[in-house]
Amino acid sequence: MPLVTLPDLKEIFAKRQRLMGLDIGTKTIGLAVSDGLGMGASPMETLMRTKLGKDCEKLGKLVKDRQVGALIYGLPRNMDGSEGGSVQRIKDTAAEIDIRLKLPFFYWDERLSTVAVTRTLLEEDMSRAKRAEVVDARAAAYILQGVLDRLRHI
Repeated sequence: MPLVTLPDLKEIFAKRQRLMGLDIGTKTIGLAVSDGLGMGASPMETLMRTKLGKDCEKLGKLVKDRQVGALIYGLPRNMDGSEGGSVQRIKDTAAEIDIRLKLPFFYWDERLSTVAVTRTLLEEDMSRAKRAEVVDARAAAYILQGVLDRLRHI
């Protein structure tokens, strides 16, 4: 499926489908899902990465169960806006997921999302172990919420 634009994402909500945010790391994939109205993002879970085929099977089941119409990938651009090696790794992973799941997708600049989420978790006085369990899913929700907020203004 194609890389889509923000107006295309609005059409997905018109079809009563949700968006899923992904924070892809080397060892984990944080997941979040939008509500049906496109107002809020909720952290779902963090998948421990294995082989891409198995990861896609898990994602495919979640996509079907949650009625997801498009995927939102966070891109960790450099502070100057340039794309480093991490961005290319995520684009490569997104291309492989696209081959298997065939869903529209969108890239969102996620600079400092994990930093912002970690700061919030520290303010909640969450233990280091608990933070490690939830930070990726919360980062995915942070990324997805950015897209949802932007969609309200187009």
